[in-house]
Amino acid sequence: MSESHRSLEALPKAHLHLHFTGSMRVETVREMAAARRTRLPDALLDAYPPTLSAADERGWFRFQRLYDAARHCVRGEADLRRIVREAATDDGAEGSRWLELQVDPTSYAPFVGGITPALEIILDEARSVSYDAATTGAAQVGIIVAASRVRHPLEARTLARLASHHAGDRAGEVIGFGLSNDERRGVTEDFAPAFDIARRAGLALMPHAGELLGPTAIDTTLDALAPDRLGHGVRSVEDPRVLDRVVAEGVALEVCPGSNVSLGVYRDDEEVPLRRLIEAGATIALGADDPLLFGSRLTDQYRTAREVHGLDDDALADLARGSFRASLAPTEVREAALADIDAWLQS
Repeated sequence: MSESHRSLEALPKAHLHLHFTGSMRVETVREMAAARRTRLPDALLDAYPPTLSAADERGWFRFQRLYDAARHCVRGEADLRRIVREAATDDGAEGSRWLELQVDPTSYAPFVGGITPALEIILDEARSVSYDAATTGAAQVGIIVAASRVRHPLEARTLARLASHHAGDRAGEVIGFGLSNDERRGVTEDFAPAFDIARRAGLALMPHAGELLGPTAIDTTLDALAPDRLGHGVRSVEDPRVLDRVVAEGVALEVCPGSNVSLGVYRDDEEVPLRRLIEAGATIALGADDPLLFGSRLTDQYRTAREVHGLDDDALADLARGSFRASLAPTEVREAALADIDAWLQS
């Protein structure tokens, strides 16, 4: 175990796997629910944080029900802006310089006049919080538009076209296109046309694969969608050929140890194959996934890497560097962060 006392909050990081609703503070969810006289499940009240599992369909349903309960509290423009700003503020407080926040705007469209206004509100707030980041300490924010596997692939094409219309390479723009929700649902190949639309617009591609399903699902995703990154991808270690392919093709992995354990993919922190992925040469960006439900944030993932997996500060710095190299952060943000990671090691 590493004996370093360097502050993990002070280590510059990029956060590449954070879902919009899942980024919310539990206090914010409770305030929104109270304002609308909406009843929340006990797991978001006295029994918080929830005990979760997604090892089977019933477990995923319970997880999704809690997620939907929180999302149901988000009802308008002010709520959307608050979530973006609080996510950026909370990330900045733990050393994140760059946040890629993933959102499906269809979830919030009914309350603001459609998917286009929903996305534009989120982008506008991301631009605003990023503009102020130098003085507030918040992370700068790029947006990933994500389609859902449980919806029709034609909806994914609609979202890909919307994302393409707002594509860019700066904070407050759409920088990528993803595919989320239960990876046991839907047919991956059916979403290829949506990813082709996003690719032609110059968006990075980052579908979920390889957490709830094993290496065969990763193989399928690589073949069908040609991603730049994989959300999770940890189960590539179960097939050396697939892991070798991930590394050879330069596909970065957004590894979320807290999520893996909370959802029952692994029994405990020790089982998460972080060291095996590192030793194989994979590019890794640690992420928190859904802190609202999992009860752990970005720095907690680095703390697990240090205290459970025994990574020393050189290795932790390499993880932080990997997060920036796998990111879509603007060049000046990335270069400044890499220099500050070196300075952290010298402190």
